[in-house]
Amino acid sequence: MDKAYIHETAVVDDGAIIGSGTRIWHFCHVMPAAVIGSNCTIGQNVFIDNNVKIGNGVKVQNNVSAYNGLTLEDDVFIGPSVVFTNVINPRSFIERKNEFKPTLVERGATIGANATIVCGIIIGEYAMIGAGAVVTKDVAPYALVIGNPARQVGWVDKNGRKV
Repeated sequence: MDKAYIHETAVVDDGAIIGSGTRIWHFCHVMPAAVIGSNCTIGQNVFIDNNVKIGNGVKVQNNVSAYNGLTLEDDVFIGPSVVFTNVINPRSFIERKNEFKPTLVERGATIGANATIVCGIIIGEYAMIGAGAVVTKDVAPYALVIGNPARQVGWVDKNGRKV
């Protein structure tokens, strides 16, 4: 396989693990304890924090911040400007790094543009999160959720078609 492509404006800190065939584009920052699998695409202006695990074949579109405690399994799609959180009740004057809540996005799930994913949840395999949704609780595998707060409105198949 080909080695990773890292654009000259991207910063990949020593210690980060990047799989072969992965492409990291303009103005990204990958922290030293991040792990990115093979054949991924990391769009422009993406931040990948320490202790983030990204599987193989994942696509992360522009302007996404993947914070500490996030796991994206294989073949996940993250739309532009998706927001992931890692603390339930942040305050600027209280250090809460020991309170990070992990978030798991299982194999093949899709998260639409501008969705917000509150930490401490699981998004099931092949689930589809609509653009702009605010996800505050677990999402079942193959579920279609939309809105604020996100509510299940149907099911999708493995190919993302409504069933």
